[in-house]
Amino acid sequence: MFHVHFFEEKNLLLSQLLQRVPSVGEDLKIKGRKGTVSSVSGIDENKVHVQVVLEVINKKKLLVDDKKKKKK
Repeated sequence: MFHVHFFEEKNLLLSQLLQRVPSVGEDLKIKGRKGTVSSVSGIDENKVHVQVVLEVINKKKLLVDDKKKKKK
């Protein structure tokens, strides 16, 4: 069992106890956001830090769908 800490730059996203450490280039889904593993570094025998690059969410697409007028 490994203590796996997922980071995006310097921000801690998630800490999990896993049986298998993710490999570089593997696709992940953390907190509903898609991402890929950029690097894996082992700290101790059981502690692993994983750097993740998350996909950017375009918020403009979400705002365009609000075309209905509200009733007064």
